[in-house]
Amino acid sequence: QVQLVESGGGLVQAGGSLRLSCAASSGSLFSINRMGWYRQAPGKQRELVARITSSGSTNYVDSVKGRFTISRDNAKNTVSLQMNSLKPEDTAVYYCNANARMITVGVSNDYWGQGTQVTVSS
Repeated sequence: QVQLVESGGGLVQAGGSLRLSCAASSGSLFSINRMGWYRQAPGKQRELVARITSSGSTNYVDSVKGRFTISRDNAKNTVSLQMNSLKPEDTAVYYCNANARMITVGVSNDYWGQGTQVTVSS
């Protein structure tokens, strides 16, 4: 099992910035294929916000392009999401996601963090 711990959510005014961070850990050897951030607003389905592969390739949902930047530190098994020019419609619970392989078992699974609230006031 891989545990994901998120930090950095909060309340910010429109136009402001927040930075989310997520750290992956496990008691067993593992390797992470891709990491990403999803979000879920009240009454809406969870959606992919940004994702980054182990080689650094990224993709973003159209609504955040040019405002959000995802990055990762492979050595530390961390992923961050820098969110600038925040809008009220960015308000949601943000979840860290990692697709990781437990080396001794050889099986890959998706893992999720507990979620962190981001609220953008107008």
